Amino acid sequence: MLCSESLAQMKPFDKLPAERLDWVCDRAEQIHLSPGEVLVRQGDTSLGFFIQISGQITVTQHTNGAEMPVGRHSSPSFFGEIQVLTEDLVPVTLTADTDTELYRLNCPDFLDLVHSCREFERDIFRTVGQRMRGLESFIRTREKMAALGTLSAGLAHELNNPAAALVRVMKDIKPAVLELQRMNLVYGQHQPDEAHTEQWTDARDRGFEAIAHPDNDPLAQGDREDALGDWLEDYGIENAWELSEPLAAGRIEPETLDRLIDCWRNDKTEMRDMGIRWLALSFDVMGMIRNGLDGAERISTLIQSMKSYSYMDQAAQQQVDIHDGIEDTLRLFAFKLKHGIQVKKQYHQDLPKVTAFGSELNQVWTNLIDNAIDALNEASDEASDEAPNGQTPTITIRTCQKDADIIVEIEDNGPGIPPEVRSRILEPFFTTKPMGKGSGLGLDLVRRIVQNRHKGSLFVDSEPGKTVFSVRIPA
Repeated sequence: MLCSESLAQMKPFDKLPAERLDWVCDRAEQIHLSPGEVLVRQGDTSLGFFIQISGQITVTQHTNGAEMPVGRHSSPSFFGEIQVLTEDLVPVTLTADTDTELYRLNCPDFLDLVHSCREFERDIFRTVGQRMRGLESFIRTREKMAALGTLSAGLAHELNNPAAALVRVMKDIKPAVLELQRMNLVYGQHQPDEAHTEQWTDARDRGFEAIAHPDNDPLAQGDREDALGDWLEDYGIENAWELSEPLAAGRIEPETLDRLIDCWRNDKTEMRDMGIRWLALSFDVMGMIRNGLDGAERISTLIQSMKSYSYMDQAAQQQVDIHDGIEDTLRLFAFKLKHGIQVKKQYHQDLPKVTAFGSELNQVWTNLIDNAIDALNEASDEASDEAPNGQTPTITIRTCQKDADIIVEIEDNGPGIPPEVRSRILEPFFTTKPMGKGSGLGLDLVRRIVQNRHKGSLFVDSEPGKTVFSVRIPA
């Protein structure tokens, strides 16, 4: 049985009169936990208020498929008061590390005790505040790290393709260049006519220009490949299909080949078709260089986006282009957006820059866009790749200026926020996501950055098929 003398040594029970201490000891139910035994699981309803006399308990939270340690209760201690007072579900799992002795007061008895002694009540609420701030700070830090991890994974994914393309180019271009050098030497040994050589180099240069500025017409490209393939097969070139694609990319026509090859047509050596192979290989090399440059530029753009996103090497507060921040965020989310989600942009063309904490504003766009993506993915899972209104899953981003405010709206055509929870979505720790998928601090972070840091305002409007988060920031 719980001893009133030992209980009186613990804060805040030292504030209770002797008769209330005896009352607690009479009402408290003894509980013994063995090592590894779970007292309460995340998502359970409150079992009451616990007084821990001996042993140690680990506090964990299930997030993204893993149990994350949040803290420990070392003896003597007490816990459970937050869930009794708020009637919320238990947000953590409590597991005994050692043999642990506890005493439990049920919810009505604890509430009776709290309201019976003002000094005890004051100390309990001070503890509640401290624990809520500690848990909020811990989870907020973890949310930022999780967001950084998500963006890092996406950045790595986006960098992988251009980096791999660049590696392939560097591997393939060396043997191609060596073969071109060999062809040039062989050609030079035949003492060719200078005017005829110029015709070949003119065709090559025009092809280089075509490759540098492609017409992006797949039908025309396909027709050229077919016509060139037929001509090359008629001319007797083996594996004609290997040459037809690069020649078509350089917009070479069969008539051009007829003219260029005429003086070599009856040659018995490799010179009969070497000019054609030289032309095709030259275009291949130019295509490799173009692809390598595209890959390098893509890598440079992504790195610049990440640097701009985090506002590295800049003061905490600076002149910020809202559109640049949104674009940087979208580039870092490209890996999530490419799977069936359409992004529409309706930007005000003359939006002024604002003095703001740039990296924090980017956290706002990150959370709002990420929430929109989650809502659309959830809708797609339930409705076979279509939003509930039958439209393509779409995120619409609008910007405008109204009076002295910059307004950014992020809209999705997902299922919407249920009316019964709409008024609570900005509350800390409140989330509509499944257990372990969200901490309930993402929108609270958005609210704090917009309202507290930038003296702006955040509005939410939602109905099935349309959810709009509107951010207003003083210009």
